[in-house]
Amino acid sequence: MASFLNLYRALLEIPLSFLVKNNPIPSHPIEELKLDITQPIVYVLPYTSQTDFVIFRKNCLSVGLPDPIETNDIHGKQLPRYVYLDDGRQFFKSKKGPKKETEKVFYHYFELHNAYADLDVQVIPVSVLWGRSPGKEDKGKLPKLRLLNGIQKTIAAIWFGRDTFVRFSQAVSMRYMVTEHGADVSIAQKLARIARMHFSKQRLSATGPRLPNRQAMFNKLLQSPVILEAIADEAKSKNMSQARARQEAEKILKEIAADVSYENLRVLDRLLRWLWNKLYQGISVENADRVRQLALEGHEIVYVPCHRSHIDYLLLSYVLYHQGLVPPHIAAGINLDFWPAGPIFRRSGAFFIRRTFKGNRLYSTIFREYLGELFHRGYSVEYFIEGGRSRTGRLLTPKTGMMSMTLQALQQRQTRPITVVPVYIGYEHVLEVDTYAKELRGAAKEKENAGLVLRVIKKLRNLGKGYVNFAEPITLSNYLNEHYPEWKNTVEEKPVWFNKAVDSISTQVMVNINNAAAINAMNLTGMALLSSRQRALSREQLLEQLQSYQEFLQNVPYSSDVIVPSESPEDMLKHVLSLERMGVLIEKDNFGELVHLERNSAVLMTYYRNNIQHLFALPSLVASIVLHYEQVTKTELLRAVKAIYPFLKNELFIHILEESLDDVVEKMIVEFHRQQIIDIENDLLSINDKGIRTLQLWASAVREILQRYRITISILQYQPDIARAALEKQSQFVAQRLSVLHGINAPEFFDKAVFVGFTTSLKEKGYFDEAGHAVLEKLNVLSDILNHIISAEVNLTIRSAIEKSEEIPTEE
Repeated sequence: MASFLNLYRALLEIPLSFLVKNNPIPSHPIEELKLDITQPIVYVLPYTSQTDFVIFRKNCLSVGLPDPIETNDIHGKQLPRYVYLDDGRQFFKSKKGPKKETEKVFYHYFELHNAYADLDVQVIPVSVLWGRSPGKEDKGKLPKLRLLNGIQKTIAAIWFGRDTFVRFSQAVSMRYMVTEHGADVSIAQKLARIARMHFSKQRLSATGPRLPNRQAMFNKLLQSPVILEAIADEAKSKNMSQARARQEAEKILKEIAADVSYENLRVLDRLLRWLWNKLYQGISVENADRVRQLALEGHEIVYVPCHRSHIDYLLLSYVLYHQGLVPPHIAAGINLDFWPAGPIFRRSGAFFIRRTFKGNRLYSTIFREYLGELFHRGYSVEYFIEGGRSRTGRLLTPKTGMMSMTLQALQQRQTRPITVVPVYIGYEHVLEVDTYAKELRGAAKEKENAGLVLRVIKKLRNLGKGYVNFAEPITLSNYLNEHYPEWKNTVEEKPVWFNKAVDSISTQVMVNINNAAAINAMNLTGMALLSSRQRALSREQLLEQLQSYQEFLQNVPYSSDVIVPSESPEDMLKHVLSLERMGVLIEKDNFGELVHLERNSAVLMTYYRNNIQHLFALPSLVASIVLHYEQVTKTELLRAVKAIYPFLKNELFIHILEESLDDVVEKMIVEFHRQQIIDIENDLLSINDKGIRTLQLWASAVREILQRYRITISILQYQPDIARAALEKQSQFVAQRLSVLHGINAPEFFDKAVFVGFTTSLKEKGYFDEAGHAVLEKLNVLSDILNHIISAEVNLTIRSAIEKSEEIPTEE
């Protein structure tokens, strides 16, 4: 019988090798699931299927997992390496029934654990997903995702071959089960029951809830008391009939709501597969196991990525689909609802949102109720908390409207836990970066349209790598329990704590995104070259600086989620030079090779540097203080750091707490000393002459930020009673002048938003009194520190510009 079964599998393997592509989830299960392949492995499959077995085995071998067809030899005892939980529609049936046989196999393994203390068998649930259609609400039955007969499997192989996934789940340690629960027959039965429940949850996490009947959802929402009240108010305020107001409400719903089609997702998957192969050399995905675990545990997942490009939502949906998760419903700007992109996006899960709700109660009510309905039905949701794409490469100040509505949904009728998953998305080249540079120079923002899309497609070329890193999730109920315990006892819609909680969670999302930054060859090279005033370094100095950055981030890690490149500095530089139109050039002279940025590329390169600037801000500040003070005690250095760091923390969403600064700065000092960049004698820090150029480049990472701070503080010292709006405007004027006179290419240097953020931080830290006037005593301390670490030439330019700026009229 066994030989006939092997022959049957061998025959199946021939057509399946052509029809079904290897799609293991995760793509590197040994590393991602932390499997120990020196210990025996037992695969658990949900039901008997020879077709599934052939596909599953092929995927096992492709990722280096032990061959399931072989047995485990444990001290001379042979036991199967795979088991089934249930019967399927099979030709070769087990007389004893797979479930009983499986329990018996588990029990034999448990007996061996009692006999051998060093044994730890890993039980890995595995399932083969034929397509991912969740079905429709108006259809009576779920789609047949399993228990297909031979003919159905043949059809599925032809139709879903490219959409067949083999899902490897987190291993269960038999050693742990024996230690915690013993090794009798009941424990073997319990393990089988746990596996059965796991497969049920896994199916839901892979397909999601059934897709809604769109019109039925509209009818339900239009009958909700909150929307009925808003319709009545609309009719009254605009002097129209109830019927017309209802028509307006339905029109708004049609404008907003997604119309998801599984077939559309399948087609889009093939298009995106082609697109990524055309655009990028690879997509790096990290920490997806976090999200898979949340989905298995039944969490309502809200993805909140940073927003660099229009590619973001396409890339994230593609990555989630290929990680065995359901692509989310995505909040997209109404500006993207143009033909043909709008209908495609809508059928792929996009729901559209206007830029502002102000003064339109009917729209805001309908949108809030629609979002709540998505949560209630169990659909994952994605929105960009920054509101729009970052034109500077930094995280923008969060717009809290969507987070506010998410918390309201949690307050009202949500039964499943809502967990926010921040996502860092990064690129070695962003398609729109040229456009961003023009807009920052004052060009009007171009309206999205089909022609713009076609022009972007024409630019398709080698853009390096893309990065998707899932950051530390925030389960909202847990966060509120810890920080706002009174939330559970609240009955009013927006209590006192509500706005504070929304702001706090939104900020924490941004911090977590930055904690998961992906450092790559492009942004690290850009950091080094832009730190040189001439935007050029010798090849040797550049490689030395890249190595310094790399070693520092490895020895003093910013966070456990940050991705640091493992390639050598030489390989990183080679990779950057291979990318098209990046403006990094090599020239030779009598002394060797020089690496420099083209003048037009310097502004563009700041975008990529800004993606990771927060990682370097604090060590750069330390380096800057040592460089400019030349000799400084640790006490003096910490005093200066503690005066400036709170502003860097707020501006760059840095996670390091102010009370932890002593320990963190000490580690940084030790690493700079190890790299022979600074000297330490007793408590005195000084410049190491051998490493002075490296120290200068480290110090430059925050040079322009500190210059901006100096501008605003100098204006306040000159005019302590200046109004906030005038202060921000005047700071912008002075920064513009400084950028021209000193060749500062960073586009955010004179962005008004950064000055607004700084003045807000000054107010929060008590640098203004109750009347809004500057507290000169505190400002003078900060000014004295900045005066030491900013060159005399720049200080002189700032003073001169401030005196002249009195002649410039400002709007208050």
